[in-house]
Amino acid sequence: MALELKPGITLYFCRHGETVANVEKRFQGDHVNTPLTAKGHDQAVAIAGILQREVSGFASYAYVASPLERACLTMEIIRSTIGLPPKGYTTDTRIEEIDLGSWDGLTDAQARALDPATYDARMANKGAIRVPGGGENYADVSMRATSWVYDLCADTIAVSHGAFTRILRGLFQGLSWEQMSALDEPQGVVFRVRGSELVRFDK
Repeated sequence: MALELKPGITLYFCRHGETVANVEKRFQGDHVNTPLTAKGHDQAVAIAGILQREVSGFASYAYVASPLERACLTMEIIRSTIGLPPKGYTTDTRIEEIDLGSWDGLTDAQARALDPATYDARMANKGAIRVPGGGENYADVSMRATSWVYDLCADTIAVSHGAFTRILRGLFQGLSWEQMSALDEPQGVVFRVRGSELVRFDK
């Protein structure tokens, strides 16, 4: 069954701009932060442009970001670009990136080298098997994402992360974890939800 917003609520959400870890193809969960690249800054500006184009009365929306640095910086660039005070937003740990435990900061090859059997098992069942070292699975992230959505009581613009936004999109579409995992993780684009209807906006 698909997740739904409360009647009358509109949610716009996006992933943070590109980071150094993204370029280096390293896992970047809720422990490791690397700076936004120049392209990442440009993507945040592009998101601001999309919001200016698509959102009527954006100044009245609630703004919330993951407390991780890359999401906060993206939010501050967005708000500055659309003429709002950069710090005028809240943070919520429930929209942080998936906890990648001992894999955080590693490449795929480095993570697999730690324990090939566990790596392969987790990749075969991201829904149930947690990342080693205190990490999460998709079910864990889905629970906190659902809790956050249920608590939304105003039109909201949110900045989060790649895996989190994949999972959130999947919840609104009623997808399995396998289908969620197969979704892309675009940067510089915005998703809008009303009820459970999901729409993507590009630059």
